[in-house]
Amino acid sequence: MSATARILGIDPGLRVTGFGVIEAQGSKLSYVASGVIKTPGEENLPERIKVILDGIAEVIATYAPNQAAVEKVFVNVNPQSTLLLGQARGAAISALVLANLPVSEYTALQVKQAVVGHGKAAKEQVQSMIVRLLSLPGSPSADAADALACAIAHAHGGQGLGSIVTAGYRVRGGRLIK
Repeated sequence: MSATARILGIDPGLRVTGFGVIEAQGSKLSYVASGVIKTPGEENLPERIKVILDGIAEVIATYAPNQAAVEKVFVNVNPQSTLLLGQARGAAISALVLANLPVSEYTALQVKQAVVGHGKAAKEQVQSMIVRLLSLPGSPSADAADALACAIAHAHGGQGLGSIVTAGYRVRGGRLIK
């Protein structure tokens, strides 16, 4: 019987950061927890970054994951929004590495491909598949569903490559590269 991995998925955002925790034993996935970390809109940037950092540290302390998966930032039309999102993502990754968790990163396309089967899936399709894959009684919020999807993508892709360690690698042209 293969070891159980407890995976924390993160969907970073400056206003709302989603998190989802699953357990994966072989191909069997089990829901543990999910939710969001909300930052007050009126706070200044450093205070919002601290809310994200502290929130993820609390999730780690509560659910004790042994792996983490974070969605990569996409380039937005507005460079300022992209920069702010990158800072929120940096706070999330900082909390993970401070807890000594191995961190893997996935693009939205990779996450949707792993969960729905195609990279152009709508948010509603992702939420629907999360409910089915994890046998949930209801649909999680969009941000929590995205975080759970990231954890599932890691369980399928990151674990599904046998003994190959994928942390620190990325996929380009269908190949795993450093």
